[in-house]
Amino acid sequence: MVNNITPTIKYIGVDDLDIDLFESQYEVPNGMAYNSYLIEDEKIAIMDTADARKDKEWWANLEEALAGRKPAYLVAHHMEPDHASLIAEVVEKYPEVKIVTSGKAITMLGNFFPTKDLKANCLEIKNGDTLELGEHTLTFVAAPMVHWPEVMVSYDSKDKVLFSADGFGKFGALSADEDWACEARRYYFNICGKYGMQVQKLLKAASALDIQIICPLHGPILKENLAYYIGLYDTWSKYGVETEGVLIAYASIHGGTKVVAEKVAEMFREKNIGKVAITDLCRDDMAEAIEDAFRMNRLVLAAASYDASVFPPMYDFIHHLEMKAYQKRKVGIIENGSWAPTAAKTMKKLLEGCKDIEIVEPTVTIWSRMKESDIPQLQALVEAMV
Repeated sequence: MVNNITPTIKYIGVDDLDIDLFESQYEVPNGMAYNSYLIEDEKIAIMDTADARKDKEWWANLEEALAGRKPAYLVAHHMEPDHASLIAEVVEKYPEVKIVTSGKAITMLGNFFPTKDLKANCLEIKNGDTLELGEHTLTFVAAPMVHWPEVMVSYDSKDKVLFSADGFGKFGALSADEDWACEARRYYFNICGKYGMQVQKLLKAASALDIQIICPLHGPILKENLAYYIGLYDTWSKYGVETEGVLIAYASIHGGTKVVAEKVAEMFREKNIGKVAITDLCRDDMAEAIEDAFRMNRLVLAAASYDASVFPPMYDFIHHLEMKAYQKRKVGIIENGSWAPTAAKTMKKLLEGCKDIEIVEPTVTIWSRMKESDIPQLQALVEAMV
């Protein structure tokens, strides 16, 4: 579909409703959008391409928007294949087009397209460089590690548009009718969550610009209430608390630990501390569990012992948290075991990789099944976390 964003900027991206796992790991029940744009001016610029999965649809949109004209530039903000897979095809069809991108991206072009020599078409840009298209002037801002090292964003001063690369993106096709924040949060913490400091630098640079429209590489074009979206990104990238409450994440083998987790959730609800969420790490979406862990200021981990360690779904969850730079949170620990409980020791060891984590005492040990004698310890943990 080709849509006008402004009188001279067109959307030429595509929805992918066939994909089941984005990046082969994130569930996307409502598909994915691969956004691409076209700036019409004395010199026409294509702003990124799309995933090869949807090459035919993207080419149809591009040719409709070009209407027989030739592009002068192809701006490549990010070299990940879901945005850059069709670069070589564009050069093949339009041999005079200039690929406008960063020096690191030029190196990556050789890696992704080893049988194509694209260097002669490359125009390297650096932080602060500008590109004159006619009435439109693009200013480039380096955004390394948001979330790859070669990333740049660009700002069009005529229409006051920020082309934000993966920033402000979300899971879900544009045709999906769903809340922005939920899937944008899940996207942010699982894709960019490790790089809060770098996102903060980008937000600082963006604050000096008069931005009226944000055009990300995934998700809807943002035109209204931009302070809301920027505010959420500021909170997320500072690892701040968005929602007061607690996530109770449990990994249960035979159901005993599940019963404990549900009891603890009940105790928290009685305290009226805000949102109380509970997730089964054996069955629920891992990316959503990560999202909730970052969203709230408290986390309770409840897991069975396993092979002198911890039940693998919990091990995997904490490993994901550590990879995404989980920090600044209170964590309570509940272990279960039938003869030699080891889950708590393992969970604490894994959490050493996360900074500014307060492990709240008491650590609670359950022997196989929750008993009345366990209730005071569970209540003490809840009280300490409240």
